Amino acid sequence: MKFSFETDKILIAGKWRNAENNETIDVFNPSTGEVLCKVARGSAKDIDEAVLAAQAAMDGEWGRMTALERGRILTKIGEKIKKYEDELTEIESHDVGKPVKQARADAIAMARYFEFYGGSADKVMGHTIPYMEGYTVYTLREPHGVTGHIVPWNYPMQITGRCVGGALAMGNTCVLKPSEEACLTALLFARIAEEAGLPKGVLNVVPGFGAEAGAALSSHPGVHHISFTGSVGVGKLVQKAAGDNIVPVTLELGGKSPQIVFDDADLDAALPFLVAGGIQNAGQTCSAGTRILAQSGIYEKLIEMMSEKYKALQVGKATDDLDVGPLISAKQLNTVKSYIEAGEKSGLKIAAQGSIVYDAPENGNYVSPTLFRDVSNDHKLAQEEIFGPVQVVIPFDSEEEAIKIANGTEYGLVTGVWTRDGGRQLRMAKAVKAGQLFINNYGAGGGVELPFGGIGKSGFGREKGFEALYGFSVLKTVAVNHG
Repeated sequence: MKFSFETDKILIAGKWRNAENNETIDVFNPSTGEVLCKVARGSAKDIDEAVLAAQAAMDGEWGRMTALERGRILTKIGEKIKKYEDELTEIESHDVGKPVKQARADAIAMARYFEFYGGSADKVMGHTIPYMEGYTVYTLREPHGVTGHIVPWNYPMQITGRCVGGALAMGNTCVLKPSEEACLTALLFARIAEEAGLPKGVLNVVPGFGAEAGAALSSHPGVHHISFTGSVGVGKLVQKAAGDNIVPVTLELGGKSPQIVFDDADLDAALPFLVAGGIQNAGQTCSAGTRILAQSGIYEKLIEMMSEKYKALQVGKATDDLDVGPLISAKQLNTVKSYIEAGEKSGLKIAAQGSIVYDAPENGNYVSPTLFRDVSNDHKLAQEEIFGPVQVVIPFDSEEEAIKIANGTEYGLVTGVWTRDGGRQLRMAKAVKAGQLFINNYGAGGGVELPFGGIGKSGFGREKGFEALYGFSVLKTVAVNHG
């Protein structure tokens, strides 16, 4: 496809230029396996210059700007994103391999983040605290300063919106390191932000490899807060690097989220959510509902219903806008295939699979969505994050057993509960260990207002909603002795 901007540049202090080393990275189209374009290979030196630029902006116009003025700029960014919705959708579809309808939903969500945070910027307030006679005590919410954002390839627009939008709303400046595998919408977004009037140096964008640019950002002494979304392994490295500088970190990591279906559930209402929870974005979603826990009374019926849905699933080019697009890379394709093969070799039974359409490009990263049945919760397919369109169905008998299975992984990101029993709904809400819990739905439309994050190896800290604004700020207590 043709791009309206140079893809191989980085943005520092309002200037688009080559990486310091003049090196680039090939970006591949997941649908075809062909080179889509080249992006800059940012280095530690580029990151250092970006941090210095962000600090200069913090010390300048942006740092003196009122919350009202910041909010107006963010709102304008949201309006501009909507203006570029079609271009963002097309780029994301080619770059990530998302079916067009999913890419468009991400562009719309990105705009919504900036609308929400634009309206929220001047509404985060401190408190007065009753204290001793002669004192007036109050609290202030202040920005950290320079914030670093390491964004993955699976949801570039949404995750950029939620972390950069929240950070800017609280008055921070940003250095964004998007994934080298899918960073094109981040680059276009930076141009959109410029067009909307964001001052120079407030947002700096340096693509590059994680081991180079990402490592330099997470360990930089001039960065005051890090937000990272990605794997557990890399999250540990980011946390350790930031820890050397005593810098707070928000980590949104992996998941092995359960969807628990009780005998009294409305199966017709649940079915679309159960399937979509595992195949959306080709299963490359940290909050994917990949473990289906089904109570014995409806187990076979649910297997039958899900199997019918799976058999109808079609996989193909992102631009064909089918049910499932390609995986991000050949490496990820091999990983997902290895899990499916491991399941079969261990004796697991495949209940149903989707199909790759006949005209899907030969070198695309396609895998058939796969539903396994009768899986024990201690099997690797029920314990490890596959990051592909693979779901397992696990039987259970009692509510107590369902809770034990649901909580029986190292993760704790999202849980879905399907039951019409009001008492059970409340009991499950208290008993399940997860950062988000949805009852008789899954995802609630992905609302930007809803705090998101996990426990255990799913990470810590919260993004989205007002809770994110608290994380992107520092609380200061002021005690005035006026006699």
